[in-house]
Amino acid sequence: MGDRMIPLRRAIFALTSLLLAIAAGGLFATIITVNGTTNLHIVQIALLVICCLWLAWGFNTAVAGIISAKVSPKPALRPSWRSEGRTAILVPVYNEDATSVFARVAAMLEGLRETSLADDFDIYVLSDSTKPAHVEAETRAVYALTAQLQAAGRLYYRHRAQNVGRKAGNIADFVTNNGGAYEYMLVLDADSLMRPDTIVQMVARMDSDSELGLLQTQPLIIGRSTLFGRALQFSAALYSPIFSRGIAALQGREGPFWGHNAIIRTRAFAASCGLPKLPGKAPFGGEILSHDTVEAALLSRAGYKVRVDPDLGGSFEEAPSNIIEYAKRDRRWCQGNLQHGGLVLAPGLRLWSRVSLVSGIMAYVASPIWLMFLIVSLLDPILTPAPNYFPADSLFPVFPQPETGKALLLLLGIFILLLLPKTLISFSRAFTPSGRAFGGPLTVLASATAELVMTSVLAPIMMMFQSKAVVEILIGADSGWPSTDREDEGLPLSAAFSSSWWMVIAGAALLVATFLYAPELFLWVCPIALPLVAAPFLISFTGDPGLGNAARKTGLFATPFETRPEPIILSAREWRRRLSRIDDSVPLPDRAAVLRPALAAKSA
Repeated sequence: MGDRMIPLRRAIFALTSLLLAIAAGGLFATIITVNGTTNLHIVQIALLVICCLWLAWGFNTAVAGIISAKVSPKPALRPSWRSEGRTAILVPVYNEDATSVFARVAAMLEGLRETSLADDFDIYVLSDSTKPAHVEAETRAVYALTAQLQAAGRLYYRHRAQNVGRKAGNIADFVTNNGGAYEYMLVLDADSLMRPDTIVQMVARMDSDSELGLLQTQPLIIGRSTLFGRALQFSAALYSPIFSRGIAALQGREGPFWGHNAIIRTRAFAASCGLPKLPGKAPFGGEILSHDTVEAALLSRAGYKVRVDPDLGGSFEEAPSNIIEYAKRDRRWCQGNLQHGGLVLAPGLRLWSRVSLVSGIMAYVASPIWLMFLIVSLLDPILTPAPNYFPADSLFPVFPQPETGKALLLLLGIFILLLLPKTLISFSRAFTPSGRAFGGPLTVLASATAELVMTSVLAPIMMMFQSKAVVEILIGADSGWPSTDREDEGLPLSAAFSSSWWMVIAGAALLVATFLYAPELFLWVCPIALPLVAAPFLISFTGDPGLGNAARKTGLFATPFETRPEPIILSAREWRRRLSRIDDSVPLPDRAAVLRPALAAKSA
């Protein structure tokens, strides 16, 4: 019954989003064209409809998650259960902090041993690192874990001298050379951490459904200290499970793949997910950067199910600790998602897979569309001629008709689309038993309010970063594949200024231009322009781990994984302490003799 209802749910979802956008556009048109229509008005209306369609899409996803029945946890596995095949856990790394990566690997390896199913799993660290210091650190960590955990034959390390195909090529290299030995592969990121029983449960669910090609979990953020990172961490813990339920309610057989913390049927992936190079040069041509959404679409095209299970807990990741690192990662994702424009009409793809590709594009195009809407809205009063109260065809003066009520209604509607989902989720979780894990009702509501204020203040900065990324891509600039710095080391004001000085100029110019040419709009643009003027200070301030730790002491942005850390999180911390004590001055033993099991390539 559930699968048969999916088309109806999707139709209602899409139609409701479209109607909300059209209603907003119609109301806006009534307001701005009351005394005549110009070309600028038509552009304004079109841009607002597109923006509101995207807002309504996110709003309806949250509503679907709120009203969807919570999935009951699956029953515990029988003690005698064994998987039908073996599973490879893949950890691709690219110039990452080796100590942190291998601490998480050690925690998962050690945890799996406690499940009595350790023989069913091997871990592969697939290095694409290009810096010799990183390769050296990775090799030392492999040696340390192989010796301390007696992990020979369970832990494998491979370094590619040529980074062909980047992460997608790294995974493809494993599938080609080693995939035949494994029924499944659990694809992680360098910052991923998963609870052993979650890993086992994922394998069991794959075993129970031969049509299931990919099973995605909802990774939650842990380990952040800065104010920005802690706000991300809290937001993910509080809101992401509900949004995931909304996605799951509509997924059918074409669910999402977010590139990590997901298990894949190896042979299905090998048979259907070969990625071609796009025609032309980067940024639109060449290797597909955002390969995950495309791979999900290809699996669905081949007849396999792709599914996210929101009830699967114990799936974690880290995140950039400041806005600069976040924007750097976003720039790569933006380029990858815009590449999907050439794939939307690819033959054989299912409709919802095409919708997912378009949604990924809109996630980044929405920012420059909002920016264009703001610019056109400011140009309108500047370029519009002075009103003529005494037209030639009338014996009496004709005065403008005020539309204040409709304007306020439109503003209220946009605020509802933006704020209501988070508000409902916050109150629904604050007064439930799960709210106690966040510190109690008052702490949840205080943290949700602080997160809302912070994201609202930072929204113009994020809009500018994303708009800049889109413009760079449109003029042909390639982002490459920069490594991500995930350490909470703070961000000096000078570094923040060097990355955002152009925002300061843009914000100041906006204030001056509005004050001189459209003073009636001055107060309305302040919430946008003032954060831009203060961008360096806001970026540095929110990237300060000292302020983040001060907030932690008050309970602000507390999460269940911080107040009551799970054993796997504590284990990873302990392993990080142990691995950080490795003496770099001690020469490595002969690799061929000592590391042969860990460095070997295992094939079918």
